[in-house]
Amino acid sequence: MPSKSACLRHTEAPGQLEGRMLQGQLPNTEKKLIPTSGSSPAADCQGSETNPMSPFSIPAKPSNQNPQAKANPATPQPPIRPKLERTLSLDDKGWRRRRFRGSQEDLAVQNGASPCRGSLQDSVAQSPACSRPLPCLSTSLQEIAKPRRATGSEGGSPSLWSDCLSGMISTSLDLLHREAASGGPPSRLASLNASHTAPAVDLDVASSSPRTADKADPEHADYKLRMQTRLVRAHSNLGPSRPRSPLAGDDHSIHSARSSFSLLAPIRTKDIRSRSYLEGSLLASGALLGADELARYFPDRSVALFVATWNMQGQKELPANLDEFLLPTEADYTQDLYVIGVQEGCSDRREWETRLQETLGPQYVLLSSAAHGVLYMSLFIRRDLIWFCSEVEYSTVTTRIVSQIKTKGALGVSFTFFGTSFLFITSHFTSGDGKVAERLLDYSRTIQALALPRNVPDTNPYRSSAGDVTTRFDEVFWFGDFNFRLSGGRVAVEAFLKQKPEVDVLALLQHDQLTREMRKGSIFRGFEEAEIHFLPSYKFDIGKDTYDSTTKQRTPSYTDRVLYKSRHKGDICPMKYSSCPGIKTSDHRPVYGLFRVKVRPGRDNIPLAAGKFDRELYLIGIKRRISKEIQRQEALKSQSSSAVCTVS
Repeated sequence: MPSKSACLRHTEAPGQLEGRMLQGQLPNTEKKLIPTSGSSPAADCQGSETNPMSPFSIPAKPSNQNPQAKANPATPQPPIRPKLERTLSLDDKGWRRRRFRGSQEDLAVQNGASPCRGSLQDSVAQSPACSRPLPCLSTSLQEIAKPRRATGSEGGSPSLWSDCLSGMISTSLDLLHREAASGGPPSRLASLNASHTAPAVDLDVASSSPRTADKADPEHADYKLRMQTRLVRAHSNLGPSRPRSPLAGDDHSIHSARSSFSLLAPIRTKDIRSRSYLEGSLLASGALLGADELARYFPDRSVALFVATWNMQGQKELPANLDEFLLPTEADYTQDLYVIGVQEGCSDRREWETRLQETLGPQYVLLSSAAHGVLYMSLFIRRDLIWFCSEVEYSTVTTRIVSQIKTKGALGVSFTFFGTSFLFITSHFTSGDGKVAERLLDYSRTIQALALPRNVPDTNPYRSSAGDVTTRFDEVFWFGDFNFRLSGGRVAVEAFLKQKPEVDVLALLQHDQLTREMRKGSIFRGFEEAEIHFLPSYKFDIGKDTYDSTTKQRTPSYTDRVLYKSRHKGDICPMKYSSCPGIKTSDHRPVYGLFRVKVRPGRDNIPLAAGKFDRELYLIGIKRRISKEIQRQEALKSQSSSAVCTVS
């Protein structure tokens, strides 16, 4: 039975075959093409006429042999596979000579107006004969390697060898499809019409003219990248010569957005799509008060805290500069939270808070402010951290017999930061050298009467006590004018103060009433105090560094103190404990402490402050800073303009 397939036998060397393929020609057809039995030249000519646009023209060589002679039987053999390694140099040269498209051409590609659309696979899919194996398709065409693509750049283009090879394959496949669709005999390339010449393949990679065989492959990385750019903004990539926007759809968009646009960590869409049913749990990813957010702002889980107390003696005049008070030189960096308690505060409380805001600057906001008579407390926090605070609650206690006189008592303010609850108490106890019992009574009334917390839940109710407010919070700071004195009289105290080169503070504290009562356990149970290395803060002559020179001759004492207590041992670490000798507008020196406090993650089911702060005070403080800076610059200009140079 006659065979319905024909195969070409190439006898050229691999090098010669490769050279011809690079020139856009088929292998040498001048050799004998051995047709199968049952075929005729007329059929061959008819088959060629059915393809009037055949891209290749191979002239048939007249044969001198007898057409009646029997053809020698030949066993079909696959042709020798060409060596593709030798084209690497040409491919590299073509890559170097490639030309980037301009902005207009790139926009045309993005709008879908490029003529080079489609691919080899598309042409095969459109053919009606592609559902069955193609006739007379040699093994070399089926097993040919895929075109080499550049991998060194996102905007790369197919190499020179890929263009030539894809052109030859697509042309041969078109010829085979048409013959199969016409029902003609198997392909006989030897009988092609000599009048049809093959189109010249443009070897210049930089040419902008469209080529018939240079079709974009949808599987190509360059084609996919150009299709993705249609999903981004129009100005993100007007041309390959311009820098790509970090928002473009590539694999490095997340890293680019992180480094170029914001310090905020980018949020992946898949993380938002995932559902978490652990609402209010410590294990919930993305919780506002959870461990991830806490580690983002505080990798060591500790917050810097400033706590200060000052008895202002009701003076209307405020210090000209509060930098020594709020911004001590011992600290290289500012703190995260500032808590300032005042006893016998000035008559204009709003002016005092404005001065605090002006000194701290725009990086801080007033989270809460409370007052009880002349007891003031102000909480300033970094504006980045207001989202992690619960509602701020406060409570007051009057320790005087006549409750209308609010000069002695206590003011407590509490809130939860992430998962750690804080309680701040400022107090003014009974004055007098020998009234220790009255001061102990003031302490007992305070811990029993302060009604905190109210709406914010207790972080550890199993360790709380109804009779002691300090047991209901994780971290407690108690500061104020406790009025505990140094016993022994003024003469003995002055003897210690006159010691040179420095005062023996430890020996002086042996006469401290508060230290003695704390050792007994009669007051401030569970509280601690940092080591004192400063001089007594009471009582000075206003505007001077000398202690009381009036007829009363009050004994210098450590009346102003800052104490702390924690549920977990080691959570509070004192960094600095000192006074401000430069502020002399009162008979008391301000006393402050710098602390590092451990913070734990919390739950999102607590009532939050929702970023509330005193915006009006914030704006007033900023205007004050600007106006003072303008005045300072004008003063410098006036000094420079008033300078007179005389030449003698």
